[in-house]
Amino acid sequence: MARISRFNLGSKSPFRTATLWLIWGWLLLFALLPNILVIAVSFLTRDSSAFISLPVSFDSYVRMMDPLYFEVFVHSLWMAGITTLLCLLLGYPFAWLVSKAQTRWQPLLMMLLILPFWTNSLVRTYALKLLFANNGLINKSLLAIGVIDAPINILYTQGAVIAGLTYLLFPFMVLPLYAVFTDLRNDMLLASQDLGASKRQTFWHVVLPLTTPGIISGVLLVLLPAMGMFYVADVLGGSRHLLVGNIIKNQFLDARDWPFGAAASVILTLAMAVLLLAYRASSRRIGKTDFNEVA
Repeated sequence: MARISRFNLGSKSPFRTATLWLIWGWLLLFALLPNILVIAVSFLTRDSSAFISLPVSFDSYVRMMDPLYFEVFVHSLWMAGITTLLCLLLGYPFAWLVSKAQTRWQPLLMMLLILPFWTNSLVRTYALKLLFANNGLINKSLLAIGVIDAPINILYTQGAVIAGLTYLLFPFMVLPLYAVFTDLRNDMLLASQDLGASKRQTFWHVVLPLTTPGIISGVLLVLLPAMGMFYVADVLGGSRHLLVGNIIKNQFLDARDWPFGAAASVILTLAMAVLLLAYRASSRRIGKTDFNEVA
C-alpha cells in the first residue's frame, strides 16, 4: 500500500507542476503584464501617430483633477455607491433567507439567482431598455391599470442607469453574503441569546461583525464594476449620465489619448486595492486568515 501511495504521488507530481506553471504563466501574461503596461502608459505622453511617446509625464494624473473629469468621477462614484447600497439592502436579507432555507432547496435557489448569467449582460441591458421605454412594458402596464395618465420618463435617466446596474450586479453581492451566512455558527447566536441579548443586539454585536467580510467582498465586487460598466450608461442613460468606464472607453477608442485613459484605469485599480486592504483588515478582526478567498 505504501508503494502504491508513493507511486500515485509521484505520478501526480508532473501534472501538478505543469498545472501550477500554467496558472502562473496565465496570471503573469494576462493579469500582471497588462496592468504593468497600463501603469507605464499612464506616465507617458500622448502622440497623434503612435498613441504614446516619451517623455515621462504626470499630465494625465493632473488632468484627472480637471473640474469636468472630476465631476464625472464623483457622479460615477455616486451612482455606483447608490447601486452598491441597493444591492446590499436587497442582497443581505435575501442571502440570509436562502441560507436558512432547507438544504435541498438552497442549490436550486442559488441556481435561479445565477441563471441570468447564462445570457450576455449587454442583451439583458437592451431588454431593460425595452421595459423602461415610453412605450415599454412598464408604462403600458401602468396606463392599463390607470395608475398614470401619460407615460413617465424612465429611460435615459439616472434612475434607469442605477436600476440597470443593480439588476446586473445583484448576484455579485448575494454570493459572498451567502457564503458568510452559511459559515455563521448557530451556537454563537444561541450564546448571545443565553447571555440576555435581544435579537437587535445579537444582530449588531454578533451577526453584523461576523458577516463584515462578506459585506466588504460584495462591495468590492459591485462598487468598482458599477463604475466601469460603460455600456449600461450608454444604453440606459444616453450621454447625460456617464461612468468612469465611459471616460476610459472614449479616451482609448475615440480621443486616442491612451495615457489619460490608462491613468483613469490606474485610479480604479488603486480603489480596488483600498477595498482589498479593508477586506483583509476585517478578516483579521474576526480571526480569518485565508485572504485568498474574496467571497
